[in-house]
Amino acid sequence: MQRPCASTLSPASTPLLRRTAKRLAPLAAPRPRKALRYPSAVSESFFRLTPEWVLRAVEAGGFRPTGHTTALTCLENRVHDVRLEDGSHVVVKFYRPGRWSREAILEEHAFLAALREAEIPVCAPLEFRDGATLHEVEGIYYAVWPRAGGRSPAELADEEVAILGRLLARIHNVGATLRVHHRPSLTAASFLREPLAFLEEKDFLPASCARRYRAAAEEVAAIYEAWSEGVPLHAIHGDCHFGNLLHGREGWFFLDFDDFVLGPAVQDVWMLLPGRDREGERQRELLIDAYEQFRSFDRRWLRLVEPLRALRFVRYAAWIARRWSDPAFPSAFPHFGTGEYWENETRDLEEQLTLIARSGKGPAGPAGRQAAASSPELTNKDFFWDL
Repeated sequence: MQRPCASTLSPASTPLLRRTAKRLAPLAAPRPRKALRYPSAVSESFFRLTPEWVLRAVEAGGFRPTGHTTALTCLENRVHDVRLEDGSHVVVKFYRPGRWSREAILEEHAFLAALREAEIPVCAPLEFRDGATLHEVEGIYYAVWPRAGGRSPAELADEEVAILGRLLARIHNVGATLRVHHRPSLTAASFLREPLAFLEEKDFLPASCARRYRAAAEEVAAIYEAWSEGVPLHAIHGDCHFGNLLHGREGWFFLDFDDFVLGPAVQDVWMLLPGRDREGERQRELLIDAYEQFRSFDRRWLRLVEPLRALRFVRYAAWIARRWSDPAFPSAFPHFGTGEYWENETRDLEEQLTLIARSGKGPAGPAGRQAAASSPELTNKDFFWDL
């Protein structure tokens, strides 16, 4: 059992904290009537983290901050850059309460430790002075990470695609050896039907398109269930887009395994190279060729790419809906919940079904046949999850 960290320290318990008085100004925005509400204690502690609160947690873990801290952009969790007295920087990640259990977070840390042991370039949490990688303060779990330097790619050259393909295969080799008990599996039930049920129960879907949206989503779920039968699941990154890759002086490394799940290998493959044009398909083939130098990949799994993309449409919308009472979300997604938003979301799902049918990979049901013939334009939800 971990010792609660810093929860009993007063704001003026050290000279450092007495010098740190600046507070982070919370964002304010209107909230839909049916938004999911968080407990008031969570709202006060998590939505409005102050610099002194962050520094107390870092100090209590055995680190020596100078008092300089900067909030970093992250919607799902709260992340701060903290300067230490030795001149180095660490990144402190406060996990959103209620999302992951303690055991689930420790499985993330165990996955990263196993990857580091296999000499795979990932960013893993540092140990606190008690040897643990996870502490808790006022019901909020947090960990401290080394600050990683580098740049996210805008595009990839072929040789970089090959390097990443080999690294991804090695990540999956490690993931396949892990015994995971507290992380979800990527299934139609967990990644589409459960989010859809939330949207319907909380009355987010307008009557003008609710029936079409449900029909298209259910068709996608049925297709994914049929096509994914027998496809092996193992620990994967789960959110392997460009934003979670950095290239620095020592080469490529992978960030943010917060969304790691038991899923098919193709989920990480398509998110790393999400393009559906000829160039995208060509580079995906290059990546798989390199991947197969370390791990086998059944190319029949590629037909799951477009259903997986559609699952992400629904889950992304439900993710925003679940977080709507967090003041940061209305500011980040000002058009969410409007009639135009849901009409576009519905059309995206319908066009996705049409795309699957037109490519000869599967039938389109009634919802798919109603969709426009043109391919849907890729948007942020095709690439990014935790902005």
